[in-house]
Formats: sequence, structure tokens, C-alpha cells
Amino acid sequence: MTERRTFPVVGMMCAACSANVDRCLRRIEGVQGVSVSLPGRTAMVDYDPEKISPEDLRREVAAAGYELIVDSNTDVEDIHRRAFVDLRRRMWLSWLFAAVVMALSMHWLRLGPQGVDHLVCMLTAALSLAVCGRQFFVVAWRQLKHRSANMDTLVALSTGIAFLFSVYLTIAGAEHTWFDSATMITSFVLTGRLLEERAKNSTASSIRALMGLQPKSAHLVDVAEGTVSDVPIATLQPCDLLEVRTGEAVPVDGVVRSGEAAVDESMISGEPVPVPKRKGDRLLAGTLVRQGSVRMRAEQVGSDTVLAGIIRMVQQAQGSKAPVQRIVDKVALVFVPAVLTIALVTFAVWMLVDGDLQHALITSVSVLVIACPCAMGLATPTALMVGIGRAAEHGILVKDATALELMHRVSALVTDKTGTLTIPNTDITAIDTLAPDERERLKPHADEAVRQLQQMGITVWMTSGDRDDAAAYWARKAGIGHYRSRVLPQDKEELVRQLQREEHVVAMIGDGVNDSQALAVADVSVAIGRGTDVAMEVAQVTLMSDDLRTLPDAIRLSRHTVRTVRENLFWAFVYNAVCIPLAAGLVPAVHITPMWASALMAFSSVSVVLNSLRLRVKKIN
Repeated sequence: MTERRTFPVVGMMCAACSANVDRCLRRIEGVQGVSVSLPGRTAMVDYDPEKISPEDLRREVAAAGYELIVDSNTDVEDIHRRAFVDLRRRMWLSWLFAAVVMALSMHWLRLGPQGVDHLVCMLTAALSLAVCGRQFFVVAWRQLKHRSANMDTLVALSTGIAFLFSVYLTIAGAEHTWFDSATMITSFVLTGRLLEERAKNSTASSIRALMGLQPKSAHLVDVAEGTVSDVPIATLQPCDLLEVRTGEAVPVDGVVRSGEAAVDESMISGEPVPVPKRKGDRLLAGTLVRQGSVRMRAEQVGSDTVLAGIIRMVQQAQGSKAPVQRIVDKVALVFVPAVLTIALVTFAVWMLVDGDLQHALITSVSVLVIACPCAMGLATPTALMVGIGRAAEHGILVKDATALELMHRVSALVTDKTGTLTIPNTDITAIDTLAPDERERLKPHADEAVRQLQQMGITVWMTSGDRDDAAAYWARKAGIGHYRSRVLPQDKEELVRQLQREEHVVAMIGDGVNDSQALAVADVSVAIGRGTDVAMEVAQVTLMSDDLRTLPDAIRLSRHTVRTVRENLFWAFVYNAVCIPLAAGLVPAVHITPMWASALMAFSSVSVVLNSLRLRVKKIN
């Protein structure tokens, strides 16, 4: 029997890192599927628990130089937070070292004779590599032991060669050294990593917010003793009697036994108005008691609550990859070895051509530095992270990176009527006597949303269980030319499949249990935030409000995001295709030193991030 778990991973810095972790896990016997997310810093693993244990997975990944967190009680956020603070400290310190070395190398600062200046540069550069760049060498050594390589390998080689050759030049009494290149490479790479870590942190914010909904402790009622005591939430068991007071979050799923309260369930259901709760009503973990107090009987605790299920679902979504990102993963597996080969060939060729050791070394170091795959690693995740964040700002919850990428190709939309296009009449006894325009009212802006979708080239179909004349009436009122009446859940599914057979990329939007079949088979599934839990669980995208205009907004945002991803990847690949030959000296008129190579490498990373950040100001409505 296969088990699926999502494990946090510490130490992944680039696309080559995630590819190495993926490869390491896949070759373990008993592992049947792996999806490693660089921005999510997770590995989703399908494995046979009878053949392999999480501890075995941890040991294998640790041997490759990364840390797989298998203990669910480990505070992963604290680990990432401390790592980020340490990275920021090392970055600023590296720039301080680099400034000193640069000032001495460029003769902006003189401490004495040239030999003294070179000696100070050597000591400063040694401190920079030992304190700020130590991790590059540690990880590169681990990679070497396992016959693999990543970005740290390139950085360690380039900075190490530049430093050691500069030591040789200092001893030889040369006029110029390359200590400035070693320190500047370190500074630029750390700066790029800090930007990347900030981008990664933004993707984890939704998980942190969900986890923050659950309190750390609960008020446990001892009926026999007549006392109430505070206990850790991890110790709660089903059937425990708990007390929840005004302003507190419900700790577990359960049922009200006594008392009355108004409970804010917006974080779960999207409903902004507090819901009155009395004896017998259900309470969900993470919801907030706005007024009153209740005593409840615990039913689902720990990982069995609805909130825990949502957190798991979002974690798995963050572990998913957009199809375009898989291209980067394949390239990353061969990129670093290819660059190492090119650098060695560059060194050998220049030694044969002119026999100048300094020129051959510096040129090969420039190749190593300029080809660091930062831009390639940042190209896809930064655009997706900004796009998903922008979607959230507009009330669009994207649960799957694949959905965000696929939405730009949607050519047909199937929509449910009741609860999606229309607001149902709550007077059940009067339904048979009402005319079509009085039974079930069109939602505000629904017709405008349909018009926008059609202007975008998307064919809209409406499905309804109503009789023919009622369905025709509502389709006409919403501006929809295609509709199906008297449909059952399987009929909605068949319509989606029919459109797919006609080579449409189909989106399905609905809000009820009867839409879940069609949502499951659609290329892109969309739920209304106030719909049922089933619809929201199946859907890849959730509209948190009833304003259907957010759907065309989501499609426009998807188009902008995919365009940005393609721009980023184009820049990343073209950058390497152009800059590597220039660094290798194939154009005699262009000479790129290691320092300039590191600057170009950092610029390529920053340009990708800045291009992704343009999504924040793109007009989507």
C-alpha cells in the first residue's frame, strides 16, 4: 500500500539542488513517486511503508547534502527563519569584505607598499570565504562525494581557484591579483540567494497563516471535578469536553453541547457573517468565537480536523509543479556538469593557444561564474509566486501551479447555474408558483463576467437541472448562447468530456456537490468560495467572493504569469547561450573578468526577479 507524505527540505538553493534531491529520492527502493518543489522547499513522496521508512528517506537525502524533516513536531519555520537571518548576516558581511578588497585592489585606499596591500587583501578574502562562503565549499564537497554537482560546486570552484591563484601571484610579487573577484563573486551570489529566499518565504505565507488559525492550547473541562484547565492541543482526544470563550479560536472539530455563540467561519467557508451556534451544531477547528461561549464535545482532533486537511491539501499543491518547470528540472540535471566540462575545455584550449596560465585560469573561472544557474532556477518559481500572490489579493485562491499555467489556454467554460450564476430563492414553499424571473435572481455582475469571457474568446456553456424554458430564460438573461437543461451530475461530466474531445481546454465552475464530478474531470476546476466543502476540495481554483468578474481576472492573470515565465526562461537560456561563449573568450574584442562575470550573473538573477515583480502592477481587470 502506497503512502503519500510531504516533507520539508532544508538546504535547496537552486534548480540543480531540487533536481539532485528528486534524483536521490527516486533511486531509493520502495519510492514510487516524487515531486520536489524548490519554492515550496518540500518533497512530496509516494512510498511503500513496508519497504522504506521516513527515517530511511532522511538518511539518504542527508548523505546527498540536504536535510529532510520527517519529525512532524519540528518547527520548520524556525529553521528557515534562522537560516534566512544567517544568510542576511553573511551577505552584508561579505559586502564589507568585498568593499575593503576592492578599495585596495583599485588603489582607492593605500595602507602601505603594494605587498602590504596584497597581504591585507589576501587575509580579508580568506575571511570572506571562510566566514561568508564556507557553505559553498561544504555543500560542494558533499556533492562531490556523491558524484553530483550543483550551483555551490560552481561557486566553490570559481572562488577557490581565484583565491589560490591570487595567493600564488602575491607570493610571486605580481602587480595585480584576483582577490577582488573571489570576494565579489561571494557577495553577488549571496545577494541573489537572499532575493530567492525572500521569494520562497512568500510562498509559505499561506501555510503559516493557516497554521496560525489553530490555538496552541485548549480549555479542558473535567466534569467529575468541576474544573477547567488549560492543556496543550496535542494532548486532546475525541470525546473530550472543551470550553471555548469569546475571542478564542475553536481548537478541534466537534459539536456544541451547551451555550450559544456567534462563530466567524470565514477562514474556512468564506462566509463573512458570523454563524449562530447552539446545542447540536458543528464547530470547526480554526474558526473564531466572536460573541458568547460554548462547551463542545471533541470529535476530530489533530491531523483529522478539516483545517488540518486543508493545510495538507495546500502543502501538496505547493509541492506540485507547473509543466514548464519540468523543463527546467531536466536541464538542471545536466547544466552544472556541462558548465564544468566547458570550463575545463576553455582552460585546455587557451593553454594550447598561448600557454598563458593566468589567462587560461581567469577565463575558465569566468565561465564557471557567469554560468551559475541562478536565473534559470528563479525564472519559473518567482513568476508563479508573484502571480499566485496577486491572485490572492483579488480574492482568487490558486491551489495548483498547473492550474495557473493551464488557465491561459482555456477555450471553453462550463458553468453551473444555481448558486453560481444565480442566487437561489430561499422560500421553498413558493418555488412552484414563481415565474422564472422571480424563482432563482441573477448574481450581480454575472452577465458582465460572461461578456468579458466571451470577449476573451472563451465559449461559455450553462448547465441547469431546470426545465427547458427556465434554463433558456436564465441563459438568455446571462448572455449565454449555449446551455443544457434537466442535467444530472453525470451529464455535466459528459459535457466537459465532449468539449475536451473537440480539443477545447475546459474550465468548470460550480459550487455544489453535484458539480464535483465535472470539476474533477475539467482541465481547470473553479469553485465559489461560499460553496460546499466538496466543491472547494476538488477545485484547483477557488473564487473567495460571489463576484464572478474575478474569473476573467484569474484568466487574464494566468496569461500575464505564463508570459512572464516564458520571458524569464527565454532570458535565462539566452543569457547563458550568449554569455558563456563570451566568458570563454570566443570573441577576442570582449574580455569578461571573473568580477564582471559575477556581476552579470547577479544581474541576470535580479532581472528575472524584477521582471516577475512587474506582475504586481499588471492590470487584470
